[in-house]
Amino acid sequence: MKFYNLRTRESVDVPENSIEKKKITRKTKSGTQTRYQLIGNYQGSKLYKFVNEETYKSMDVKEVS
Repeated sequence: MKFYNLRTRESVDVPENSIEKKKITRKTKSGTQTRYQLIGNYQGSKLYKFVNEETYKSMDVKEVS
């Protein structure tokens, strides 16, 4: 899957076995907000990517809290 590395300012391909997913829920004054995040480990650094719910559920990777 493609991630953007902010340090090197380039897109990199991260293998699926190096990706984890995380669901972030927070309370706002208008209700609750849920965001879906993928975390890729690439050459010793963590790369983050926000995705929609459909992509999050379709990924068959480990979920972290």
